[in-house]
Amino acid sequence: MYSRILVGTDGSATAAKAVDRAVEVAKATGATLTVLTAGKGDAAMEIAKRDADRHHDSGVDIEARTSSRDPVTALIETAEQGAYDLIVVGNKGMTGARRFLPIGAVPNKIIHHLPTAVLIVRTT
Repeated sequence: MYSRILVGTDGSATAAKAVDRAVEVAKATGATLTVLTAGKGDAAMEIAKRDADRHHDSGVDIEARTSSRDPVTALIETAEQGAYDLIVVGNKGMTGARRFLPIGAVPNKIIHHLPTAVLIVRTT
């Protein structure tokens, strides 16, 4: 069903739920998984590695990556360039009045620009 899965994380507890679900899907389908963090330098790589390392014993081939682009552009460009067939993101991680919107800004933008399957995990 899926062979390459990409999941975005910012290191938050809500994003960790999306990573957990991506690992479950990858394990069930035999797919490889890439954990992507948008940001620069060692701090961004540390976030991606931390989420990947949490699932070290899952049996899933997991790669940690970063992109210096904004989260939406990073997910879209990485998905297109890497021929991923499933993108996993959390529904939102915001607080305040914006939390009542159906989905957050990142998933809302990527679902309109990706020609691939997107799994939006309810994280809040």
